[in-house]
Amino acid sequence: MATAKSVVDSAPLDDPNDGGSHRDIEAGGAASGRAPATTTPPPRPRGQRLASLDVFRGITVVLMVIVDDVGGLVPAISHSPWDGATLADFVFPFFLFIVGVSLAFAFKRVPNRALATKKAMIRASKLFLLGLILQGGFFHRIHDLTYGVDVREIRLMGVLQRIAIAYLAVALCEIWLRGGASDIGAYALIRRYRHQLFVGLVLTVTYMTFLYGMYVPDWEYVITSPDNTIKHLTVKCAVRGDTGPGCNAVGMIDRRVLRIQHLYMRPVYLRTAQCSINTPKNGPLPPDAPTWCEAPFDPEGVLSSLMAIVTCLIGLQIGHVLVHFKEHGERIVRWSIPSLSLLILGFLLDLFGLHLNKSLYSLSYTCVTTGAAGLLFAGIYLLVDVYGFKKPLFPMEWVGKHALMIFVLVACNIAPILVHGFYWREPQNNLLKFIGIGG
Repeated sequence: MATAKSVVDSAPLDDPNDGGSHRDIEAGGAASGRAPATTTPPPRPRGQRLASLDVFRGITVVLMVIVDDVGGLVPAISHSPWDGATLADFVFPFFLFIVGVSLAFAFKRVPNRALATKKAMIRASKLFLLGLILQGGFFHRIHDLTYGVDVREIRLMGVLQRIAIAYLAVALCEIWLRGGASDIGAYALIRRYRHQLFVGLVLTVTYMTFLYGMYVPDWEYVITSPDNTIKHLTVKCAVRGDTGPGCNAVGMIDRRVLRIQHLYMRPVYLRTAQCSINTPKNGPLPPDAPTWCEAPFDPEGVLSSLMAIVTCLIGLQIGHVLVHFKEHGERIVRWSIPSLSLLILGFLLDLFGLHLNKSLYSLSYTCVTTGAAGLLFAGIYLLVDVYGFKKPLFPMEWVGKHALMIFVLVACNIAPILVHGFYWREPQNNLLKFIGIGG
């Protein structure tokens, strides 16, 4: 953990931008090389950050804390047990989206592609390693004072690991796959970044091909029950294109590539009606529960990460609008139209059977969450950077500037674990119990 500060300073969850972050991209700045219109407000000071980015990131962090802490009491805002989307299901795509927006600034100028690639790989590696330590099982639950994890069972993927993968993939696209300098007009932006858009299309087609075209055979797994009884369970599949919890291609690929012992052990489908008599809360298994209920499943797995990269790529295109266009109206229109289109497309896909699903990171889920992120960002930009409504949102801006630190301390339970480590005589006599969190 000695390198934690350097990770926090550079990791994309917090702020991946080089040097001055959002400088030279403010409204009225000189990013596009065109003379400002007479209706454009005067530029802000050269070194001032684009506050809407930090506010958006801060709102996302606060939303994450709320759904994590309150979701258990209010299942309606907690993660959807399978199909559908709740408030909690928008948090992670929002993070990926804003990482993509920030990357447009971080690599706005790339004088040395090899050096920029090395820098992106180092940052992604730091973030992936941090996620492996924090979410791989080394830090146990807040009421367990032991530390350490058997590497034979460590969880390989997680939130930070997926952000690291998406960050690296999109950073490489921005470094290597963009056109040269050109006039920016109605369609020139698409022409300039057409190779990046093509990558997004390839990833989407690849994901859909595997999800709906791959044959999923029957499979087995072993679990140890609370009374230390070893159970061998068989899940009957022999299907193709299934999107249910037990027989989808996403889970099958993770079981083969990552191995089942390295997957997430408490999947959300434990709260489905098939797996819980207290649905939508966790509860005992019903007598007729299907055999897949107790199987591990990773919501940040291999195949679904392809669509996470697509979310980040869309955020990158939103960032390109900030880099190349100066006028507020131009920016907002170029964000709102594609974002609204994605939102409508996502709901239509869900209506026709391609259901919203965070665990699978379905195409409809990608469209809806990314479209919502684009509209929210446009609204925050209008409120904060156009109308200057900054002071009331300063707390969100501050949280956004320290997003990774807050994620580590709060969302990964590091702060409660540290507090729980100090007790009086007996471990249960600790400050957490005193304030009502537990003993």
